[in-house]
Amino acid sequence: MKKVAQVNRNPETPKPRNPKPKRALVLYSGGLDSRLVVRILQDQGYEITALYFNLPFGCGCCNLSCNFHFAQSSQVKMIIKDVTKGELLKEYLSILKKPKHGIGSGINPCKDCKIFMFKKAKEYADEYGIKIIATGEVPGQRPMSQTESAQKIIDAECGFKITRPLADLGIHGRSRKIQMELAEKYKIKYPSPGGGCFLCEKIHSKKLKHLLQKNLITEETLPLTMIGRHFAIDDTWLVVARNEKESETISKFKNHIPGKKGTPSIYFSKESRKTLELQRAYSTGDNEELRAKFNKYKL
Repeated sequence: MKKVAQVNRNPETPKPRNPKPKRALVLYSGGLDSRLVVRILQDQGYEITALYFNLPFGCGCCNLSCNFHFAQSSQVKMIIKDVTKGELLKEYLSILKKPKHGIGSGINPCKDCKIFMFKKAKEYADEYGIKIIATGEVPGQRPMSQTESAQKIIDAECGFKITRPLADLGIHGRSRKIQMELAEKYKIKYPSPGGGCFLCEKIHSKKLKHLLQKNLITEETLPLTMIGRHFAIDDTWLVVARNEKESETISKFKNHIPGKKGTPSIYFSKESRKTLELQRAYSTGDNEELRAKFNKYKL
């Protein structure tokens, strides 16, 4: 009689393991382009980590609350690199002092800034075994860092391949028409473009160059750099509040003269007899003659 082959029904027989998910790290600003990259890569089967850089002088497209909401609703892990504090701030300020690849219309070292972020992203990706690093960059959208020649410099300096899904789709230039159509397809809500990088504003260049040269920008004083009227008198840095909100910021510093009704609060880096005169000059009223005396000290 012919024997029938027995089937092994041992319940302990291991089942085939699920393959590891594909993973990608997206440099995430919160704007339309980076949100699209998240969804495009998810469509391609990638598990996404969104890396957000909190830069000292802005450049993110939205507030953190909105960014977290998008990340959570998209089932994306969001990581924040806070460049306003500690060693990251020191490293970033050293880049502003000596940018390797030049500056734009203000003191914006856009290529160096991108290289800084990409290298930090690579460190994170290597630590967690992530092979793909992606951005929402579009050729021709930004004059300093998103031209073909600029991207070649950035990629060569970084030394690794950066994935640019929107560019791979053939999107280029400043128009957002195609991105907006894709946003509708993916049902993505996104913030209106606005704000931008404080470093790009030419009007602030003189002030920021002075503060960097004198090593006056620190983790503590950083909030002062983007408010008020600034003066350099007798090697003293003074910041005059322009409104109530700026007065509130200045009042948090030990070195300040409080404002009263009609007079501004003033921050000073060290004692100066000119501080009270400056406060009187910028008090409410017709003080143009007094203010004119301080024009030569303005930053």
